[in-house]
Amino acid sequence: MRGLSTELAEFPDEGGPVRDALWYCDMTTTPDGDPCGFDERVDEIRARYGPEHVVARFITQAKNEIGAAVERTQRRLASAGLTVGERQ
Repeated sequence: MRGLSTELAEFPDEGGPVRDALWYCDMTTTPDGDPCGFDERVDEIRARYGPEHVVARFITQAKNEIGAAVERTQRRLASAGLTVGERQ
């Protein structure tokens, strides 16, 4: 991650529900904290940074993996009887 591999190595990616939930929270809210859909958030990131920026390139490359985490979290919420509103 931008030259910090050594420093970040001590924090393994647990790859489970906690990570999924964190990604869900990040990818279903705007920078101002308003609820949004996943695709809306990805579009916002791309527009804010521009197509050549490392952040925009990363989000494009990681969209499927992050989207899957969002979907898993939505299923977990639904199975617990919880619903989360989304701004349309």
